[in-house]
Amino acid sequence: MKQVYGKILSLILLIALVSCKKDNNKNQEEATNQSQPNIVVIYADDLGFGDVSSYGSTELKTPNFDRIANEGIRFTNGYATSPTCTPSRYSLLSGTYPFRTKRAQVLPGNAPLLFELGKQTLPSMLQQAGYKTGVIGKWHLGLGDANMDWNKKIAPGPLEIGFDYAYIMASTNDRVPSVYVENHKVVGLTAEDPIYVSYQKNFEGEPTGRENPELLKVHPSHGHDMSIHNGISRIGYMKGGKSALFIDEDMNNDFLKASIKYINKNKNNPFFLFYALHQPHVPRVPHPRFVGASGLGPRGDVIVEADWAVGRFLDELDKLGLSENTIVIFSSDNGPVLDDGYKDDALEKNGKHTPAGGLRGGKYSLFDAGTHVPFMIRWKGAIKPGVSDALVSQMDFTASFAALTGQDNTTPDSKNILDAFLGKSDKGREGLILGQNNIMAYRHGDWVLIPPHKGNKMTNKWVNIETGRDTVYQLYNLKEDRAQQHNLAETHPEKLEALIQALELEKQ
Repeated sequence: MKQVYGKILSLILLIALVSCKKDNNKNQEEATNQSQPNIVVIYADDLGFGDVSSYGSTELKTPNFDRIANEGIRFTNGYATSPTCTPSRYSLLSGTYPFRTKRAQVLPGNAPLLFELGKQTLPSMLQQAGYKTGVIGKWHLGLGDANMDWNKKIAPGPLEIGFDYAYIMASTNDRVPSVYVENHKVVGLTAEDPIYVSYQKNFEGEPTGRENPELLKVHPSHGHDMSIHNGISRIGYMKGGKSALFIDEDMNNDFLKASIKYINKNKNNPFFLFYALHQPHVPRVPHPRFVGASGLGPRGDVIVEADWAVGRFLDELDKLGLSENTIVIFSSDNGPVLDDGYKDDALEKNGKHTPAGGLRGGKYSLFDAGTHVPFMIRWKGAIKPGVSDALVSQMDFTASFAALTGQDNTTPDSKNILDAFLGKSDKGREGLILGQNNIMAYRHGDWVLIPPHKGNKMTNKWVNIETGRDTVYQLYNLKEDRAQQHNLAETHPEKLEALIQALELEKQ
């Protein structure tokens, strides 16, 4: 009988030990998931604060962007660092203000890589933390060196700053070369038909939009009248590489398919994906199934197209069982613009839609709509849905996710505001410099300072956006005057002086 009781007791202890071990393994797995969630940044191009229905758009519906906002945190004070794309993208990935790098401005399509090799970036930091890192979509941060041959190995590029995989548009969709680059090679390029690129002069015998408008299906309004590809003239000159040229109508599908393939390949380990949409940047050429989808012309149609793609991507996360442990961020590189170089009826068909959402300015502007953008974060397993007024910047992803994953942040300007990103605090940054090349504004709390800047008060007659430049100081309280109609610089001299000093400290 004692032997029987002994065996029963041993069996009970064994079951308890196995159960305890399973619980410990589960707890360890949950702890690992909390410290190493997948991270996806979905980055729109020229999407305004008012272009998203969860931010108040009534004329343009974006149900899939809204899924992220409604299932996560919608930030009312979320910012890109610059009112143009290259500087904003640089800051997001480098954790560095664009004004610290003279070349951090809108780059030509054949510009060398913008980053200084060996310095920490968001992808290299996450790579150190054990993540697989990928970038898919628009790049526009330079590739190679000053003498880069597009027919050979294209380096340095994304792989040299911390990405394991890259499938990118070489520059922008309105600049040559009109090709994709996968890792170090132009996709689809053959030795029999090499590609040549120049931003100085055209190649003999090649048609241009300026000289051959009869070949165009989309006509330029200003600039964008050089080499023709797919019935659209671009900025810059290009020859050859016919088998490698992208088709604008297919670009959304191309980037979506590559992004879905990437997360499927890396579903069993923590991954970071920078999924950089090209919409609604010009030229706006939606796939035929989205033509007319918005009722607002091609600009609205490509936003609807992008929203659909984001929905398909989120569906794939659900299908793979990854949604609970994936941080999904959605934002834009700068504010909106209607006519940005092509006659696509963006102005004529805009109707009652307000891309800036009541903010002043737009793309290229020091006024708030230039950098104040849609900004939302979802982590279904950890973030409680809600709305936050915290001041947050895309530049702070590096420091914040370094804190999350147990890494050191060595970038100069990124700040750890992880609690704000996760909805645990309503306090984000104290202050944020907005702009590039010492042409800047400064957001601090509810206030915005715009120092005096020489130059035109308006962009060119086609773009027709206020630049925000003036010969006097401008001071606005965004809480009371979000449209920036009342300059308080003269009536609030103490606040003006305090912000001037705070800006100088932030620049150091």
